[in-house]
Amino acid sequence: MNPILPKLPAPGRRRPIRVEDSVKLSQAILHCANRGLPRADFLREVSELLLDFSGCDAIEVRLNDGDLHYLWEAARRPRKTVRFDLARWLRTESGRVIPASAENTSIELVCKDVALQQFDSAADFFTDNGSFWTCDAWTPADAGTAGGIPAHSEPWCVGGHYRSLAVIRFVVDDETAGLLHIKAEHADSLSFEEVEFYEGIAQTLGLAVADRRAEAALRERVKELTCLYGIAQLVERATSPLCEMLERIVGFLPPAWQYPEVTTARIVLDGHAYSTPGFRRSGHMQSASIVVRGRQRGVVEVAYVEERPEFAIGAFLKEEEKLIRAVAREVALIVERTESTEEKTRLEQQLIHADRLATIGELAAGVAHELNEPLGSILGFAQLAEKCPGLPEQAGRDIRKIENASLYAREVIKKLMVFARQMPARKMKVSLNGVVEEAFFFLEGRCVKGGIEVVREPASNLPEVTADPAQLKQVLVNLVVNAIQAMPDGGTLTVSTRAGDSCVSLVVRDTGSGMDEKTVEKIFLPFFTTKDVNEGTGLGLAVVHGIVTAHGGTIDAASQPGHGTRFEIHLPTTVPEESQEVDHHGVRD
Repeated sequence: MNPILPKLPAPGRRRPIRVEDSVKLSQAILHCANRGLPRADFLREVSELLLDFSGCDAIEVRLNDGDLHYLWEAARRPRKTVRFDLARWLRTESGRVIPASAENTSIELVCKDVALQQFDSAADFFTDNGSFWTCDAWTPADAGTAGGIPAHSEPWCVGGHYRSLAVIRFVVDDETAGLLHIKAEHADSLSFEEVEFYEGIAQTLGLAVADRRAEAALRERVKELTCLYGIAQLVERATSPLCEMLERIVGFLPPAWQYPEVTTARIVLDGHAYSTPGFRRSGHMQSASIVVRGRQRGVVEVAYVEERPEFAIGAFLKEEEKLIRAVAREVALIVERTESTEEKTRLEQQLIHADRLATIGELAAGVAHELNEPLGSILGFAQLAEKCPGLPEQAGRDIRKIENASLYAREVIKKLMVFARQMPARKMKVSLNGVVEEAFFFLEGRCVKGGIEVVREPASNLPEVTADPAQLKQVLVNLVVNAIQAMPDGGTLTVSTRAGDSCVSLVVRDTGSGMDEKTVEKIFLPFFTTKDVNEGTGLGLAVVHGIVTAHGGTIDAASQPGHGTRFEIHLPTTVPEESQEVDHHGVRD
């Protein structure tokens, strides 16, 4: 019992109710509302206050809270039990919902009359304010003595044992009215004066309900704003990786919902999930899509993991639906901003890399020009020395080694010249099948030596393309050499051609070691190589990409570790009428 409240005498023993009793009880009820208690806790405390103050045996409150229409009953026996019910409501012909059941029992008809304020003020069972009361519900009523209730001979009891009853209407706001139902097991437990007293207390209860609603609404808004503010603060700092930010954001969600103790949340982005402990999908869930640049990338989900009676007519507030959509939008903005920052960083790195490459290109062109002349002299004099009569056999072999080394060095210089944009293409009508045949005249022996089976699949009636045959051979040679190096223990190399719509295709496929996705993304970058030092320059595939692009074509690579690599080149069969000499980077001379 609340120590500040007096207790009425036991049934049958009367004393006047003092003004200070009403003040103290009203203050206690309003205090419950101002504490911001959840609905169930508020009703439990108020019903216990009324039970202790009145000495009655049960208190029943019928009320609608938005879309939730409920009946709350607290009984002294057994040991202050409570009951929450959603069934006892009636919709009138005008569409108005009133706190009365459609059941046609006497007491339910009484509740309906009180709720609709349909009463006869002259009747013994009604007060001037329209409250129903009786000192003994077991006494049969005559026709018309209880408002619109027909004559009957059955007791008016609920549960079979309440004899003293009072049904009092109270107002919450212009659209909401409730009923306070006081019940006692003994006859003569409620006097007329006491009913008038509880009529005033019922109106205080209406004020308390309105106050609690306002307090609850304000509390929900504060929780929602706290959630959004936390996300905004997180975005403002934005020093953590995206995954850490999402983990922190998902932690903001449960406290922002109406029942945080049973709320769990999850954010799914690009297949990766970030969730609060104990998350599971349930029958009470909200979700909102995360849409980044017009594409759905994930979802924000909030779920209640326990059942509540209030969930029967809807578990979530309309404001919570708006909140989860706002959170999804904020997550999308965070993802977009993070990716934009990463893209900006990547572009800056590419710009720095491109500037470095331009410098290297200029240096490479200068070095190539400087080396070409001495290499030409070395090769020329080596060939002259080879023609000298009486040349010893060993000297002849050494001279041929010098020639081969000079030719290799010249090929390296040619690659540098191509990379440095120093060698324009010389285009003509070319058969792609002929290019393959000529290239394999030199390559097939190397493949056989490495235990590699060569499968050629040339397409018949293949259209010609306008291209530089030497550069196309260079493309094929580079791809084949890479394939050979990827199959040190032998394998199968398949080279095929085919015709398409306004293009021809060259496909080079091997069964070698393959590459992972990150490596495939970098293979066309200049100087990128997976080979050991002194085993590769990293220019081969960069030059291939440059040549194909300069011919107006495209090249695609697909690979998987342990399952080989596939390169597919598409070259157009038509060129613009104003076609001019174009170098491998597409710059007209």
